[in-house]
Amino acid sequence: MKKLAIVILSALVLCLGWVGQGHSGHGEKRQVKKAILLVAFGTSIPRAQKAFDHIDKAVKETFPRVEVRWAFTSKIIRKKLAKQGKLLDSPVVALSRLMEEGYTHVAVLSLHTIAGEEFHDLYVNAHKFVEMEEGFERLLVARPLLSSHTDLVRVAKAMIKHFPKDRTKRDAVVLMGHGSAHHPADFTYMAMNYVFWEMDPLVFVGTVEGRPTIEQILSKLKTAKVKKAFLVPLMSVAGDHAINDMAGPEPDSWKSVIENVGIKAIPILKGTAEYPEVVDIWVDHLKRAFSHFN
Repeated sequence: MKKLAIVILSALVLCLGWVGQGHSGHGEKRQVKKAILLVAFGTSIPRAQKAFDHIDKAVKETFPRVEVRWAFTSKIIRKKLAKQGKLLDSPVVALSRLMEEGYTHVAVLSLHTIAGEEFHDLYVNAHKFVEMEEGFERLLVARPLLSSHTDLVRVAKAMIKHFPKDRTKRDAVVLMGHGSAHHPADFTYMAMNYVFWEMDPLVFVGTVEGRPTIEQILSKLKTAKVKKAFLVPLMSVAGDHAINDMAGPEPDSWKSVIENVGIKAIPILKGTAEYPEVVDIWVDHLKRAFSHFN
């Protein structure tokens, strides 16, 4: 039953994962001008922002002669960064700029973890730039990180490889995903849970705003008689959720909740964008989308 669920998930995301369109209403032929737009939720925490440098470097090395731009979907994050003197565009503004500058072929890479609400909004809004009379000739939205069973397996193997070296066979690892309570893609985290369990029965995936919940994970930790658990973000950056909701001193943080039942909790503040093997997955998604321009 669980394997069937993963198959259904993969089929769902494959249908939503990328959009490619050609525009035939442009009049005379324009010179091809290609660009890449990297889109993330964003973060205002300096240490966490460095995680995006890994992706930026990998993309520019893979596409050395292509313009690369960034956009953050979070309006709150953009406002915080603006106060710091760092101006980041929204995806809509970034795409508008590219269109005004005469770019004809644009590949948008979603740096979200699942094809949830943020990805859905990006997908819909990006599509509108192809429908415009003076819009792009081609635009493709590459899939987010966890978009197929193969992606789930690759991410699991990459993260297990980088788990703390001093972890023993009796120590658990609890990964924190964001979650999307009102979107069907939230089911991805349960599929990810199953993939990890097949490789390591003491690795658990939970979410802040979806399922599985920390209460469900806590029950499994008790059943397994775990005495120590490492807490790891299943998010591109170790931002506010990781620092506060996962590792913070507040009574409702995951660290506090787990330690309240006698289990030692050790936070690892490292986002998935800091793992080279995970970055490779995003880049592979972009390469597949970009290949349709040739």
